[in-house]
Amino acid sequence: MALQGPEELGEQVEEPEDLDDQDASSISPAEEITLPPGPGGEEEPEEALLLPWDRFSAWLHCICVVGFDLELGQAVEVIYPHHSKLSEKEKTSICYLSFPDSNSGCLGDTQFCFRFRQGSNRKSSLGCFLETTDRDAPACLKREQGHYYGYVYFRQVRDKSLKRGYFQKSLVLISKLPYVNFFHSLLKIMAPEYFEKQEPCLEAACNDIDRWLTPHPGRILTLPIMGVVIKVRIPTCYDKPGTSQLVQSTQCVLFQSDSLVSIVLPTIHEVDLFRCFYPVFFHIQMLWELVLLGEALVVMAPSPAESSDTVLALVNCISPLRYCSDFRPYFTIHDSEFKEYTTRTQAPPSVILGVTNPFFAKTLQHWPHIIRIGDMKQAGEMAKQMKVKKLKNLKTLDSKPGVYTAYKPYLNKDEDIIKQLQKGVQQKRPSAAQNAILRRYFLELTQSFIIPLERYVASLMPLQKSISPWKSPPQLRPFIQQDFMKTLEKAGPQLTSRLKGDWIGLYRHFLKSPNFDGWFRNRRREMTQKLEALHLEALCEEDLQQRIQKHTEVETVDLVLKLKDKLSQAEREQLPVRPGTLLKLRAHIDAVILALPEDLQGILHKPSTP
Repeated sequence: MALQGPEELGEQVEEPEDLDDQDASSISPAEEITLPPGPGGEEEPEEALLLPWDRFSAWLHCICVVGFDLELGQAVEVIYPHHSKLSEKEKTSICYLSFPDSNSGCLGDTQFCFRFRQGSNRKSSLGCFLETTDRDAPACLKREQGHYYGYVYFRQVRDKSLKRGYFQKSLVLISKLPYVNFFHSLLKIMAPEYFEKQEPCLEAACNDIDRWLTPHPGRILTLPIMGVVIKVRIPTCYDKPGTSQLVQSTQCVLFQSDSLVSIVLPTIHEVDLFRCFYPVFFHIQMLWELVLLGEALVVMAPSPAESSDTVLALVNCISPLRYCSDFRPYFTIHDSEFKEYTTRTQAPPSVILGVTNPFFAKTLQHWPHIIRIGDMKQAGEMAKQMKVKKLKNLKTLDSKPGVYTAYKPYLNKDEDIIKQLQKGVQQKRPSAAQNAILRRYFLELTQSFIIPLERYVASLMPLQKSISPWKSPPQLRPFIQQDFMKTLEKAGPQLTSRLKGDWIGLYRHFLKSPNFDGWFRNRRREMTQKLEALHLEALCEEDLQQRIQKHTEVETVDLVLKLKDKLSQAEREQLPVRPGTLLKLRAHIDAVILALPEDLQGILHKPSTP
């Protein structure tokens, strides 16, 4: 949603096409994809400089095996690669979050994910490189700064040879990347092999991953793993929202190629919204508002799989806006933030929790918004119309499915989307199509809400003619709430949304939320960088040789040092300048240095080189 100026809003304000006129999956053919240099199997120059395990680290922090010990309980048995570092606090978090609660009764294989705080502020040797690869990622797909994701494949089967009577073990991928669908697909390949062949196969998998290209946005990657090839594309922030730029359909497709089975993933991160929201889909619009406003939400579900999928669906429903508060797809009473998030001495924090332990029904009863999810039904079964329930009716985790809240939505209920989805269930419309309809609905709703904000923020940008090469770049004008509200009368969401209601009240509430704070900080940083870039471009058009003739040698040295600092900052922050700008400025600086006496050239060191 990031815009560089008012002129770019026209493309986003376009009236969306009617969904009935096209395939609901809305997938672009592969031949229309434009890739940056170095797609597919070609290695970019900077990747040639990577050290052993750097490529692995670009995807994963480590792989853990968590088992159950009769004396110790859950314990991390193995960490791969062996040099990977985890603090004791992080290991404890991984142990408790990698197993379902005992009441979940998860027999067989179960997949889910969790998210936990990084215990120590360790720095990666890949820092600068990862910033480069992260730059073009959509806001919701940038790697986490203070948290890790844990992607779990848990197996529990009867085994009479064990004292406990059950074999219980989890294979867990720890990563900073929110690629939920990708890592779950990866685990489906790795975990069964691991449970059969044990540790040697983990070592082989790690070696395979360390040969992958890094997850650079815009690339279509072919990633070999344990005899299988996964084909996937990392989205960019420049992609048209709501489209997948990879071939095939919205489901995994298998085909034979070079004697290897390939799995094509049309998405690396999206969950099935329709399946996740099906138990409460009469309230999807209210849930969208609660997530948008950063309200405290708890999802009570019968299993970690349903808990984590629902929390991820909630976070995903305001895409392409990034959810900026904390969220825990699976949260337990052993979590280090348990006391912090369940205390009654202060209002519940802005966080979305997914829980399965019945204890939470009592502990979190004071929370303002509770979603109770029953067993997720098949798409062919009709969900019953459910009213929003009062919080006092929630006594245990066995309470009926529904939404328990006193919240009054700002917008009038959209009956059309409910009817469209119900009709799809009656007509046995494919689940992928139902998911695409609901995803598009959320996308259009979010875009209608955010476009007026984008338009107003773009107007805070100083005019380009006010940028002088010999003065500091002008500052952005401040965001004034009253001024923004005045723009809504003629340029509000009514231009792109048919929904009626108290849009003004929704905006007032949103402007106080963590989501607005995070969004505006990001936009302000982007626009400040754009001003710096325009300032650099203006400097490049100046005749520095003529300029220095009016200055003393000391003033010229001072100017050169400032320009070199500015050049370094531009390279470090990767400012969005026109191609060739930095090279041109560097050449200007070098020419000025060479025109100075040799002793001053020594002070300024050697002329910089490309």
